[in-house]
Amino acid sequence: MSRTIPYIDPQRPRLKRRPIKAWKHMQRLIADKEDTAQVFHIIQALNGDSSRRDFQKFLQSPKSREFIERNTFLPDVLDDHAPLKRLPKGTVGRTYVDFMEREGLTAHGLVNESMAQRELHDQYDDDLLWYSNRLRDTHDMYHILTGYGRDALGEASLLGFTHSQHGGMGVSFIAYMGGRQISKAAPKSARVKDVIAEGRQNGKLAKRLIETDIEAILDQPLHEVREKLNIVEPVLYKRALDVFKQAEQSPQLAAA
Repeated sequence: MSRTIPYIDPQRPRLKRRPIKAWKHMQRLIADKEDTAQVFHIIQALNGDSSRRDFQKFLQSPKSREFIERNTFLPDVLDDHAPLKRLPKGTVGRTYVDFMEREGLTAHGLVNESMAQRELHDQYDDDLLWYSNRLRDTHDMYHILTGYGRDALGEASLLGFTHSQHGGMGVSFIAYMGGRQISKAAPKSARVKDVIAEGRQNGKLAKRLIETDIEAILDQPLHEVREKLNIVEPVLYKRALDVFKQAEQSPQLAAA
């Protein structure tokens, strides 16, 4: 028997923001930049009910119900590297697999990390859970599509981009605090604050990436996909990387 789409479990509570909890987790993240589990705690503590509102926005897109009905588990597709490596260089899928292997990442790795940190969300097997998982599972694909790297500045800028697309105080707070921490050690000419602001602006300009059929774009040229999605080049970010290089400093102050 088919169920109505979208289905949100009526027992699912409306989440409230917990700023004190978020601040404690932020202090732990600052103390240990490799403790990326804190990112999930901060987002959960500050995003409140924004994911529900963002999901409602997603449902207005033409293919939203098709995606939900298809119910593809993207990590299985994205971690199947053999067919992606057979794609021509410059395609989305080939660029993605080269990036993931170079960084030593897997899509399932992010799944496992997030599953270990979620406290309440996974108790409710509904379409809102599916949507939250899709946001998680497309994170590294966002790196490929936007051009932001996994260095600290790239992550903070990508979070700024993501906040403009999806909202969420937790995401915005991490982007702000990340930029603040990077600025303490970065050359002033890197213009860290402006780089993250550029990420936010690029997120506003681009079409909503979450509404993109990821499976359908894997064999398409990356530059064409970026053009279709109106993703502009992160000019200030790339310039900042050059500044770090000239100053013989690594932008890899943290990674998430």
